[in-house]
Amino acid sequence: MHFPILSTLIFLPIVAAILLLFVKTKCTRAYWIYGLFISFVNLGLSCFLLYKFNKSIAGFQFTEIFRIFTGRDIKYFVGIDGISLLMILLTTFLTPICLAISIFSIEKRVKEYVIAFLLIEAFVIGSFCALDLLFFYIFFEAMLIPMFLVIGIWGGENRIYAAYKFFLYTLFGSVLFLISIICIYLYTGTTDVVALTNGLPKFFPLEYQKWFWLAFFVSFSVKVPMFPVHTWLPDAHVQAPTAGSVILAGILIKLGAYGFIRFSLPFFPAASQYFANAVFVLSVIAIIYASLVALMQKDMKKMIAYSSVAHMGFVTMGIFSFTRQGIDGAIMQMISHGIVSAALFMCVGVIYDRLHTKQIADLGGIANKMPNFAMLAMIFTMASVGLPGTSGFVGEFLSIIGTFKASKATAIFAAFGVILGACYMLWLYKRVWFSEVTNHHIDEVSDLGKIEFISLGLMAFFVILLGILPNLVLSYFELPVSSLVKLFVAQ
Repeated sequence: MHFPILSTLIFLPIVAAILLLFVKTKCTRAYWIYGLFISFVNLGLSCFLLYKFNKSIAGFQFTEIFRIFTGRDIKYFVGIDGISLLMILLTTFLTPICLAISIFSIEKRVKEYVIAFLLIEAFVIGSFCALDLLFFYIFFEAMLIPMFLVIGIWGGENRIYAAYKFFLYTLFGSVLFLISIICIYLYTGTTDVVALTNGLPKFFPLEYQKWFWLAFFVSFSVKVPMFPVHTWLPDAHVQAPTAGSVILAGILIKLGAYGFIRFSLPFFPAASQYFANAVFVLSVIAIIYASLVALMQKDMKKMIAYSSVAHMGFVTMGIFSFTRQGIDGAIMQMISHGIVSAALFMCVGVIYDRLHTKQIADLGGIANKMPNFAMLAMIFTMASVGLPGTSGFVGEFLSIIGTFKASKATAIFAAFGVILGACYMLWLYKRVWFSEVTNHHIDEVSDLGKIEFISLGLMAFFVILLGILPNLVLSYFELPVSSLVKLFVAQ
């Protein structure tokens, strides 16, 4: 019997969070050390997972099965492929960064804050590992609670409104998802993802597939978020603390796209093809509309939030191209955006901690006082624009190439969105870092501290590394993507 490494990754933060509930100390530093220790242990476990992972195996690895109900095919079933592995690595990489950058900005209810982030990490990893629909749903929904608290307790002035909007949007979208899971179980007698992937497309005619696909689509599109159910994201980002925005942009919104890849496409291939053009239209609207809205924003956080909507449009577009390059690009974009957008929100946090403003008009000339910060921020800006040599270029380029094979018009409009992205990001950088100084407090700011420099430096390193050597990542999901594409070649 092999060591249950996936269950350890999931339940270690949960157990640690429960134990922390019973700890009382006036030394808040102890809470931070405890949270960082647990998150670093999980990072180490995920690195070991990467080391032991066999890229030549097409199926799921490190599987664990524990039957919950006798006579019912509902079970605790976890396992990973190359796609899941990379999402878990992204999660365990960003979690300790989130805790580290919060040490000097979070002063109230530190214990509860650490507990919330440990629970978010556990539930996200559980979602990426789950190979049973019911358990995926449980993890998928459970993360709403700690994220709701992070926004509602440690957020900005309108945090209550933003927290409830985030919670209600995502919860409403998942009601249809739960109903669909129940119907699928009643029809097939199982919630096993592997069994359903192999059998469900044959059992369900197109008319049934359409209804189930739409129910799944509503839930996942809210999480992405896609146009027009994206409005909760800017509010949540603006009001969330810096680490909340990092975890939200870096990890949580990737779950919707992951759901499309893991469930919607393999379960309902005929319906996916039927609705593909509608997804293309919504993706292009998201790319262009969100980019235009981002151009008009006065708040840095809100601008980056709308840029996330635009960048995730490339993800959904690539997924529903049903091509190898398109899906590769979508997954690469998920990983790249997870690092780049998280880093950009951290840059906003660095500025806010020093100047207590996110308004672009209140900033300018920061590069004169913070040259190291300006250098790193430039790297992330260029990655967001999609400059060759950065991870952002690889994802967008492959997504557009793959989509071009399926729909030339969609690819052309999406490419226009790349130009708009360059407009608002470069304009933002010019105004904040290089324009004339409009705030006399900028003369008093100091450059990045050690924790900030190490965190942003690591993220910049991976942005450039994956831009130069993208096959370091692409090779891990070569087989699962090939298997997925074959479903649509056979249609």
